[in-house]
Amino acid sequence: MKIGIIGAMHEEITPLLEIFGAYEEILLGGNAFYHITYKDADIYIAYSKIGKVHAALTASSMILHFQCEQIIFSGVAGGLRGDLKVGDLLIATKLCQHDVDITAFGHPLGFIPESKVYISADPKLNSIAKSVAKQHAINLKEGIIASGDQFIHSSEKKQWLIEKFGADAVEMEGASVAVVCDLLQVPFCIFRSISDSADGTADVSFDTFLDSAARVSAHFVKNMIDTLL
Repeated sequence: MKIGIIGAMHEEITPLLEIFGAYEEILLGGNAFYHITYKDADIYIAYSKIGKVHAALTASSMILHFQCEQIIFSGVAGGLRGDLKVGDLLIATKLCQHDVDITAFGHPLGFIPESKVYISADPKLNSIAKSVAKQHAINLKEGIIASGDQFIHSSEKKQWLIEKFGADAVEMEGASVAVVCDLLQVPFCIFRSISDSADGTADVSFDTFLDSAARVSAHFVKNMIDTLL
């Protein structure tokens, strides 16, 4: 089995590399992919760099070049829902691109012709994630994740995302990975550890809790990989 694991930043994959230990670094497309042999499986870990374009390139490289059969995206996100606190884990049921707007042509927000507003995550991988959470007594929450090339740090924008997309969390990569995996028919699972509340204090809380939130995600990914294998 070949599994791809993506994080958007160095801080999001460093804990994973520490957990797995020895790895081979492979350079491709201006990025580094870390190959790990674990339990007779090939695992490829990469930080995509921030934003939808970089995340889409990384996911495409993992699938088309390294032949990854499943993709897991792990990282941090801003919480939109009232019950989401810093450090909580959220798995995406479906994802959308909140910064796509061709409403001038009569299309709904987030819609691209020959695509769709929401892309659903793989139910089997999500089921495994829920099983892992139950085994380790983790309160894994689920909801809609909205992605866009913006760091959200205003209460007004936060409320807009809730009203327009029903979003529960916001970040900058997940939906683009979902698009790639959906088109290439590769199962994917995207979950996030909440690092901030996506409001006027987001920039402060993000910096403060990034490391701890990323480590929460990394340990969950490791437990998930053990279950898959």
